[in-house]
Amino acid sequence: MSISPRAVLRVSLLSSLVFSVGAAEAGSIDERAVMYDPTPAQVATVERLSGTSSDRFEAKTFVLPDGSKLPYRLLSPLSEDNTKPLVLVMPGSNTIGDDNTGQLVPFAKAWAEPEIAERFPAYVVVPQVGTRSAEYRMSGDGLLASQPGSSLPGVLALIKDLTETLPVDPTRIYVVGFSMGASAALNALVSDPDRFAGIVAFSGVPPKRELASDVSHIPAMLIHGTKDDQNPIAADKAWARALARAGGEPIFVSYKGMGHRVPANMFTATDWREWLFAQSLGNP
Repeated sequence: MSISPRAVLRVSLLSSLVFSVGAAEAGSIDERAVMYDPTPAQVATVERLSGTSSDRFEAKTFVLPDGSKLPYRLLSPLSEDNTKPLVLVMPGSNTIGDDNTGQLVPFAKAWAEPEIAERFPAYVVVPQVGTRSAEYRMSGDGLLASQPGSSLPGVLALIKDLTETLPVDPTRIYVVGFSMGASAALNALVSDPDRFAGIVAFSGVPPKRELASDVSHIPAMLIHGTKDDQNPIAADKAWARALARAGGEPIFVSYKGMGHRVPANMFTATDWREWLFAQSLGNP
């Protein structure tokens, strides 16, 4: 079924609102509020993913121009008969290391679930960074802002290389992430604004708001808990407003009562993936 690039994300909403951010501003924010109330089955799914095998993710190493090495895992599509999207999964700071295993958290391994792998065939890249991929500072608006960490340029070099060496559809390269990974994903857009066709960022710290005009054309879905005390939601909301002021139409999903986590119902959800995979470079 064909899905519009601005398709509505199908989640159970406490409220759903699309509002303009000002008469003189071209964009708008599609804001949804969801009560965080995971079911036992959803929690069990996350626990199961934690213990599932990572064999589908091939262990690889990318050698950077300076000779340093970037370990990563690659999940290839079940069929490679034609070009496929590429999904860059940026995990959180608790996965920093060099064992090429720790980054395969449930959030990443969910892409290998049979239903997900069949419905969303793609090359899924999960790098493991040895240093932070995003750093946080206070910004001029009194809220946190992120900037690229020392490991992010290497990740972007990896994506460029894979785009050139794998049968990847260059118009359908996506980035998703959680926490530091979400912050790095947002900075990846700023660093390479013509590379990515869409982003889904969970609980991130966005870049300085004045940079939003550079990436307002990239479809963005921002997901955040109202009780997040590690990466407070206010900076993410400010980023959404900045995107809208610059003409963007971000989706902002706030989970009422949720702390710093990926919502349990979204690990294997298909709705947000359908939205993401509907995006491509050149779409209006």
